[in-house]
Parts: sequence; C-alpha cells; structure tokens
Amino acid sequence: MRDLRPGNGYYVRMPSTRPLAAITGASAGIGAVFARKLAARGHDLVLIARRADRLETLAAELAHHHGAQSEVIAADLSDPADLERVAQHLSGLPDVAILVNNAGFGIAGQFAQAPFEGQRDMHLLHVMATLRLTHAVLAGMVARRAGAVINVASVAGFLTSPGAVSYGSTKCWINAFTEGLWMELHGSGSPVRVQSLCPGFTYSEFHDVAGMNREKLAPKSWWCSAEQVVDESFEGLDRDQVFVIPGWRYRLLVGLATRIPRGVRRRLLVAMARRNGRMAAK
Repeated sequence: MRDLRPGNGYYVRMPSTRPLAAITGASAGIGAVFARKLAARGHDLVLIARRADRLETLAAELAHHHGAQSEVIAADLSDPADLERVAQHLSGLPDVAILVNNAGFGIAGQFAQAPFEGQRDMHLLHVMATLRLTHAVLAGMVARRAGAVINVASVAGFLTSPGAVSYGSTKCWINAFTEGLWMELHGSGSPVRVQSLCPGFTYSEFHDVAGMNREKLAPKSWWCSAEQVVDESFEGLDRDQVFVIPGWRYRLLVGLATRIPRGVRRRLLVAMARRNGRMAAK
C-alpha cells in the first residue's frame, strides 16, 4: 500500500506509473462506483466532491484493496472559485487519462415555485463545471493522443419534462456538448474518446437528497444499480459510443419517444408528471 501524504487541504499523489482518473461527485453513488472500478482496473484517482470525510474513507478503501493512490479534493463545483481551483489543479497534471464529470443533483418541483438559488447552482454544476473541467484536461489528452472524458447526463436529456425543467435542460446541454466534442475529435482524427452517459432511475443517494419517493417514480424493474450503469459506460467507451443509455428499457423508451411527434410527446410527459405529483392536476 502506498503512502498518502497530506498537503494543502487534500492528499498529494506521489509519483506513480499507474494511469490517473479524475472523478467529480465521487463521494457516493455512480461516482464512488466509478472510483472503485477504475482503481480495480489499475488507476490512481483524483476524488472530487464536497464531503472530504467520505472521500478520505473512499481513498483509504481504494489504497487497501487495490493499491491505488488518491488525491482528495473537497470542493463545491457550483462555486466559481472552487471550480477554478480544481480546474487549475487538473490542468497542471501531466497525465489525466480519464475524466468523469459526474457531480450533479436534482430538485423536485416546478420552476416558477422553486428557489432561484437551487436552479442557478444546478446550471453552474451541470453545465459550467462540465465545460470548465473538460476544457482543463482535453488539450493535454489531444496532445498525448490518449484519454477519455465521460460526462454523466441522463435519460432526461432526451425527455425534458415538467417538474424537472432545469435538470432536463442541463442534461440536454451535456448531450449536445458531448456529441459536438465527439464530432470534433473524430473529424480531426484524434483517438481521444468522449461519452455522454445517460442513465435512467439509478439506486443512489440522488433521489433521497432531492426528496423524491422512489415508489412513486417508477416500478422496481425500471431501477438500475450504479454498478450496471458504470459497467455499461465502460463497454460503450470500448466501442467509442457517444451516447450510452444503460438498460434495455431505457434504450427502447428513448428510441420510441424521440421518434414520435413533439406535440404528442409533450402531452405524454405532462400526463406522466401529473401522475407522479410533479405537476398539479387541472
């Protein structure tokens, strides 16, 4: 097991021959599973989230089980100063092989009634943090002709619905941003890969934090484990697949929903939002 030496508020990674992966929102859920699976694949980690205690516990676990070194960076990426601090740190690392932009959250309720601060922070986190951190590492990856960026979006990025307007619109932006990068990289002949990972309902702390009742949202058969989501992400990355939608039900749903007329789709989504209590009935 390698030593982790404290410094400047996080643990400093010592010289290592292992590839390096940076993960935001690494303290729980999909982010923590990415960390465990990447450590098992031989990566060292930069673990980024607000909760330093959880990150330090995870770093110790990864060191014990996989010999992985981890930098622990406590940061709120919806805070522009914290985001810039993390971006400068990542851009100064010479060997980031994988970036997983996973940090995110949801808010239950209609846009007009929801506090503005939460809506603003969601856009800052989902859009600006993804934009800034991707820019911080991508030039180095392109220069080295190696690397990958996984941006965690959502099925909601294809099916924006009432009661989750900011969430769906920011995830739609992630889809468009990632697809544009994919085309740029392929058009220039770069082997660097980018992916928009679009999970549906996933067992994690996400819905607990948002105050959402899982039983009202969807039947159990529509819920995926974080492990399944990450495994399908890796499989898609191996195929250089720009959109990865874990679970056959969600692939079928997106495939059908994006082919029906927009007017019909809007009426269906409004009806679903009313049924789930995200919109008041007429």
